[in-house]
Formats: sequence, C-alpha cells, structure tokens
Amino acid sequence: MLRAMLTRVGRPRLGLLGPAFVAAVAYVDPGNVATNVTAGSRFGYTLVWVVVMANVMAVLVQYLSAKLGMVTGRSLATHVGERLPRGPRIAFWLQAESIAVATDLAEVVGGAIALNLLFDLPLVAGAIITAGVAMLILRIGDLRGQSALERVIMGFLALIAVGFMAGLFIDPPAAGPLAHGLVPTFEGSESVLLASGIIGATVMPHVIYLHSSLTTTRLGARGDGHSVRELLSATRTDVVLALVLAGVLNLSLLVVAATSLDGLSDTDTLEGVHRVVGSELGAGVALLFAVALLGSGLASTSVGSAAGAEVMHGLLGIRLPVLLRRVVTLIPALVVLALGAEPSRALVVSQVVLSIGIPFALVPLMVLTARRDVMGEHVNSRATTAAAGVVAAIVIALNVSLLWLTFMG
Repeated sequence: MLRAMLTRVGRPRLGLLGPAFVAAVAYVDPGNVATNVTAGSRFGYTLVWVVVMANVMAVLVQYLSAKLGMVTGRSLATHVGERLPRGPRIAFWLQAESIAVATDLAEVVGGAIALNLLFDLPLVAGAIITAGVAMLILRIGDLRGQSALERVIMGFLALIAVGFMAGLFIDPPAAGPLAHGLVPTFEGSESVLLASGIIGATVMPHVIYLHSSLTTTRLGARGDGHSVRELLSATRTDVVLALVLAGVLNLSLLVVAATSLDGLSDTDTLEGVHRVVGSELGAGVALLFAVALLGSGLASTSVGSAAGAEVMHGLLGIRLPVLLRRVVTLIPALVVLALGAEPSRALVVSQVVLSIGIPFALVPLMVLTARRDVMGEHVNSRATTAAAGVVAAIVIALNVSLLWLTFMG
C-alpha cells in the first residue's frame, strides 16, 4: 500500500515530503510506548479504537498546523503571541512550557530506560546521554539544513518500525478480538486514564506548534515553481504517509501487548515488559524492542527540544541558547529519576498532562485556519472546521471525564 501511494505521489512531489515525518517521530516517543503497552497488557484489545481514533484526529490536526504555517508564513505560537496582551500571553506560555517539560520528561526517561536495558547504565547517566545525543541530532539540522534533519529522523523511524513491529510476526493477533477492539468501550476509570494518555501521546500539543513552524520556510528552493495549492496537496500526502506509519507503530505496540502480554505479571513497567517479551517472544525480539525504544527516545527528544524553542520564540520573542534550554528542560527528568520515582508510571502520567494541554493548542489552530482574513482563499471549508470542532470536543470531554473519575470517583 505504501509503495502504491508513493508511486502516485511521483518523483517531483517526493522532494516536498519530510516535515510531517519530523512531527511523526514524536508520535512514537517513549510515552506512546509506555501508554500503549500498558493499555494492551491490562485491557487487551479494548482500547484499539482509541488508538485508531487518535490517529485519524492527528492527521487532521497536523495538516491544519502545516497549512497554517505554509499559507501565512508564521507559526501557530507566533499567531497566538501577536493576538494576546502581555499577561495572558505569559500565562499561555507557562502552560505551553509545562507541556514541553512533560514531553521532555517522557522522552528523556524513555531513552534512559533503553540505555539501562541495553548497557546497564544508571538511569540518571542515561538521561544525560540521551539529552546530549539529542543536541547533536539538532546540530545536524543547524549545520546541514532541515532536509538533512528530516533524513536522519526518517532513519530513526525505520529503526523504530523494525523494533516495535517484530513481535507481530512472532505471535500474530487473532482477527476476531482485534476487530472487536474497534467498538468504543471502556473498562473502568483506569481505562479512561489510559485512553486520555493515548490521545495525549498521539495528538501532541507541542507538535501542533512545531509543525506550523516547519512549513513556514522549510521548502526553500524545493518549493520554487509550485503554487500554494500544489504545496498544500504535497503537504496532505506528507501528513497522511507519516501519520499512517506512526499509527501503525502505535497500534502494533498495543496489539503485541494484548496478544502476548495480556494477563501476565510484571508488565507495568518498560523494564518488566522487556523481560516478559524476552521470555514470551525471544531474546531477539526483546533486543529489537530495546533498540527501538532508544531510537524513539533520542529522536523524539530532539523534536521536543525544537518544539519548546519555537513556543518560547513565538510567544515571548526569546531564543535561549540550545545548551541552556536543554539543561533547564532536563532537570525535571533528572529529579524524577534521582528521587527513585517509578519511571514507566511517570511516562504514562506525562501523557495525561499532554492530553490536558491539547485544547490550548487545538482551539486557536481551529479558529485561525477558519478565518478568511488569516488564510485567504485557503480558509478551511465548513466541513473541515466542523471536523476540527468534533476533535476538540472529544478531547475536552475525555479530559473532563478523566478529572471527574480521578477526583470524584
């Protein structure tokens, strides 16, 4: 299917692809791994429908973000910053920055866990190494341009795909239970918590901000000779290809856990999952899982750092030195690990924090792309605006339910 889609795209348009793949790597970060594996091992195929729905939502959201940047030449954070007075703008930045910190927590902790599994490194040391390598990855983009960074990220995605899908070939899922998982249902408040985490880990607010900045000036000479309409068409292809891949990987994680780990003990942590995968599916699959987890942490924390920098610049007009920003956002992850908090649980909770932050990015995006004075002839159709409204309503309703079950249930 992927080859057929690429054939229809054609060679000229292939050169316009890339930004959505940078965004997509954040959709398979360690927080996704922890949330999807936990969902599958605890509830079997029950939350398959949540993964599918979240990915469909993500396609629409990321396209609107890319469209806003491409049509207006300004990022979502810049648009919001231009329209808010100083006080509300700082408050908006604080919530967006808290989302960036939660994102970084998940990605750095995930990389640290992977290094511990592969090389028995202490978690704190692994977190520092993960952050350092992420800076080197971003440096590639600084030195060689965004196209080079896109190719590096695509390489990481290929590595992640091999590692996370290997279990499907060893122990394929049964079609009946998998199809039944497409029927919307929950099994208690913990399943709602995980559903919120899955959506938070899929429709990620920091990537909504980032994608709009990737398309403002990302094409350069690649865009010469193409109309905005042609570029938007290529962007739709870019988003669909990238997020279909990310969706398949997320679904693979849940399905492998539901098929091979459901009902087994010691699957509440990534370390435990690694051990159980080794015992149930073999040492080779366990090794691939750990390597893919490492690639996930390294690539996604690079993207997260870029997103945090864009949010700060767009809302406050400030660009911190990369090293300083990296140190500041690394501190919460080091504190969590140094205090001995259970890292896998911290990953799941961080994804719930992301879910709570989605409306703050999604609602402004929906409003801006529906305004003709902002988008001109490329303003959203009524159907697109309605679909975006449904996505926002689902996310907000799920978060309200989550808070009610957590504090009143």
